[in-house]
Amino acid sequence: MIGRPLAVFLLTLVACTRMPDTSARLSDLIAREWAQRLAEDPLFATSVGDHAGDDRLPSVAVADLERRATSDRGLLDQLLALDVEALSLDERISAALLERQLRDRIASFELGAWQLPFTSESGFHIDFAQLPRSVPLSTTTDHDRYLARLRAWPKLVEQQIANLRSGVARGMVQPRIVLQGFEETMSIHDVERAEDSVFWAPFARLPEGISEADRRRLEEEAKHVILEQVAPAYRALHRFFVDTYLPAARASIAASDLPGGAEYYAQRVRWYTTLDLTPDQVHDIGLAEVARIETEMERARLAIVAAEAAADGAAAPPTPTGDGPAPHTVRELIESLRTDRRFYTADPDDLLRRAAWIAKRADGKLPRLFGTLPRVPYTVEPVPAHMAPKYTSARYVPPPFGGVEPGIYWVNIYKPETRPLFNLVALTLHESVPGHHLQGSLANELENLPPFRRFDYIDAYGEGWGLYAEWLGIEMGMYDDPWSDFGRLGYEMWRACRLVVDTGMHAKGWTRERAIEYMAARTSLPLLEVQTEIDRYISWPGQALAYKMGEIELRRQRRRA
Repeated sequence: MIGRPLAVFLLTLVACTRMPDTSARLSDLIAREWAQRLAEDPLFATSVGDHAGDDRLPSVAVADLERRATSDRGLLDQLLALDVEALSLDERISAALLERQLRDRIASFELGAWQLPFTSESGFHIDFAQLPRSVPLSTTTDHDRYLARLRAWPKLVEQQIANLRSGVARGMVQPRIVLQGFEETMSIHDVERAEDSVFWAPFARLPEGISEADRRRLEEEAKHVILEQVAPAYRALHRFFVDTYLPAARASIAASDLPGGAEYYAQRVRWYTTLDLTPDQVHDIGLAEVARIETEMERARLAIVAAEAAADGAAAPPTPTGDGPAPHTVRELIESLRTDRRFYTADPDDLLRRAAWIAKRADGKLPRLFGTLPRVPYTVEPVPAHMAPKYTSARYVPPPFGGVEPGIYWVNIYKPETRPLFNLVALTLHESVPGHHLQGSLANELENLPPFRRFDYIDAYGEGWGLYAEWLGIEMGMYDDPWSDFGRLGYEMWRACRLVVDTGMHAKGWTRERAIEYMAARTSLPLLEVQTEIDRYISWPGQALAYKMGEIELRRQRRRA
């Protein structure tokens, strides 16, 4: 019989010898998975600072997708075979995050998500149009590699069209109602003059260090590639979309109506929330949040009424009701905010200037709240014109890692007269700072983490943080009038309504019209934006759930802290 001290010593010795071996195996798995991802997706590799494949595009041919899924299954099996208890806490987190990524990639392939390469506002062809600002373009070699990627574009389009055809054959297609006008995102790149293409931009401002001979050569090659390869590929995609895809698009809107749809939507819910919840459970959480926020909006309405009464006869900010009676209900206030022109601007530059001013004010508040601030700055720009008509109100565009470009807070200035100013504070805090730019930039600067964790975007955390940042605006003193505070609550209500309408449409038989009516009655969003948002949720199942579910958990963790 071994004495207790000796037994403890032997058990400790076994654990210590087991941990290095398990840690080494985990590190090897992480390194192999990361190397595979960089090799398979050169565009992603460029975005994280690996430039070995800067002259290539990824392949989405079915055989390559199948090969990657097989490799992911092998990596997952090896990961699950590890003795997790022998790992440190940080290693366990890495193992859990890697398992999550692998399971999602495998499920996405098996469920056919690759046959849906675009939503109502985004797609592979729209992403490709961002190439001029997402790759390094400082030297002659950089520009030659950029041209090589333009030459590879027709092949990628062919592969995507083949995938779309297979989706049409099995009914894995987007609803027709959300695709109205989407063909313009393709036809706009079918140019007759290379200089009119977004892909010409790098050659309109070639760096001074490039010789005159290389300058002339690059310009001539660019004109040829844009007119003979890029534009025809967009033309072919446009033709396929109009002639084949759009007529085959489905009449129903529910993800549950897709092949394997119920399983597909349940997987999307788990992925975007990171929680093991059913669509019904998320729906009920949404209903509860809507009821809670309605009480908060009534408080804000009374504050607006009080502000109007206090300002009676004195110089004051414009009121949403003008000279008429004060709104007696939140619904009346929402309707008055939608129609009072003093809360809108018809000047797109004015909208952009207002957003930039709010962003700069927010910059000045950050040192009071955060001990560490990102090194990379951000700027404010309009959503590119070729995307704006079908695009959301704003978005954050992260900078390429290791490059010389800033982050960008995109503001949609298309039809500015439809975009309310009382929402602009909350919108700006979400997309710039302390929202996406601050969170994403600091994550990229965490050099003590494996790269797959630094560059992983977990929607529930990232979008939850964006909504949490809107709430932080209260502590920052950014909502300095009751109308902007009502706008903040309107945005929070918008995210709560998402839980209801997304699950309603995809799992509970709601129609598009019912979803539009539900959201329009409870948020201060303009009707055009309500329709755009509902179409986004229809074509991108589950993603809209990340915002509110993530924010709920972040605020719970803060209360706990």
